[in-house]
Amino acid sequence: MTDLEAQNRLSHRLALLVAATFFMEYLDTTVIATALPQMATAFHVGPNELSLGMSAYMLALAVFIPVSGWIADRIGTRTVFAAAIGLFTVASILCGLSNGVGEFTAARVLQGLGGAMMVPVGRMIVVRNTDKSRLIQAISTITWPAIFAPVIGPPLGGFITDVASWRWIFLLNVPFGIAAIAFVFALVRNERDPAHKGLDVVGFVLSGISLICLMYGTELASREATGLALPLSLIAAAIVIGVLSFAHSARYPHPLIEYALLKVPTFSVTVVSGSLSRIGINAVPYLMPLLFQIGFGMSAFNSGLLLLVSALGNFGMKALTTPAMQKLGFRLTCIVGVGGAGLFTVACGWVNPGTMLVWTLIVVFAYGAMRSLTFSTLATLAYVDIDKPSMGSASTLWSAAQQMTIGMGIAFGALALRGTTWLNNGHGGPAHPHTVIEFRWAFVVCGVLTLLSLPGYLRMARDAGHAVAGKTSAK
Repeated sequence: MTDLEAQNRLSHRLALLVAATFFMEYLDTTVIATALPQMATAFHVGPNELSLGMSAYMLALAVFIPVSGWIADRIGTRTVFAAAIGLFTVASILCGLSNGVGEFTAARVLQGLGGAMMVPVGRMIVVRNTDKSRLIQAISTITWPAIFAPVIGPPLGGFITDVASWRWIFLLNVPFGIAAIAFVFALVRNERDPAHKGLDVVGFVLSGISLICLMYGTELASREATGLALPLSLIAAAIVIGVLSFAHSARYPHPLIEYALLKVPTFSVTVVSGSLSRIGINAVPYLMPLLFQIGFGMSAFNSGLLLLVSALGNFGMKALTTPAMQKLGFRLTCIVGVGGAGLFTVACGWVNPGTMLVWTLIVVFAYGAMRSLTFSTLATLAYVDIDKPSMGSASTLWSAAQQMTIGMGIAFGALALRGTTWLNNGHGGPAHPHTVIEFRWAFVVCGVLTLLSLPGYLRMARDAGHAVAGKTSAK
């Protein structure tokens, strides 16, 4: 076996390992939603009181993702990645054994800390150990958990909760976590940054406060029982502090978050336009089960079966994503994926209980396929023009944007539904159960948001990423 073949085999194994840990983290984030009623009963509280535990996880991610790259460069990627998996696994045990909201919230904070280190460092390991010629395949492998988990999570959570107990949602992570740690020590080199850069404390504080305000503000805005004054104030504070963080980064010699990477056009479009796309697309897995259960009156199980059709679309497109990028190039693939995702998101709002089942299945399947195409393409495009020394910083910024848009997508979907319900109620009339027409316009709002990101992709160079995609640059 040649050195190149050995390196390619190692790269493939690392991608599979990282994908498995990502699936554990992403699934754990989405699978809890259907278990909340049973958990609330076990804790003797209302379901809304458990939102603190959900928010605590996302806020821990927001604080610690920016510093994950610096810690990995300082201590070593293998050490940090293994420790992150271990912490996530231990926190899962604590979640499963919790008997109150306080215990559960503390355990979720630990889980968030583990996830904040696990996802960006895992991605850093893959991109640093993969040749640019195999980047598409490697990124495609580690992207599928983020595409599949939000779709399979809710029905799987409902199944586990009905058949066993909500505690097994967390306890099932234990064998997977132990196996993953063993493979980390067998496969991953403990790479460090010899430069030993000091920690940008000011950047850490500013980025953490900005992300916390943004995540918590959008989450509060999605709650129907909360006014908009506080959420809007938090979002405004996030923007102001984010600008201060950007200005600090421009002056500091070794910033925690290297916003200068946004000068790379292909990376910039995945962070800026890509975030807008992902928020709109990520709202659909929140809205779709509600539409089927509340709007159509379906059972949770039958609703889950329809959601699996979206998962089939995700997986079906995975086999076609690499050929699409190689044949069409990144620019056109992004336009097709984002445009298709936006249009089929709007189409989701036009299905109703009277729609033929086959048309509902086609719309749900097509949405899943376009979601997969978009997310896989953006995840690869982010690194095509990033040099090896900057891979760690790029992974940190990209992971922060990706994790942020998962939570913001759910919050935006809830906010869109809240807004359409408010309008349908006569600007604050008596509340009533959500109707199909309210879901329709919520889907339209999310689809339009996705389509609004298209100009960013249209401005891309036609030959962007052609060297990685295997195309010959157009003259």
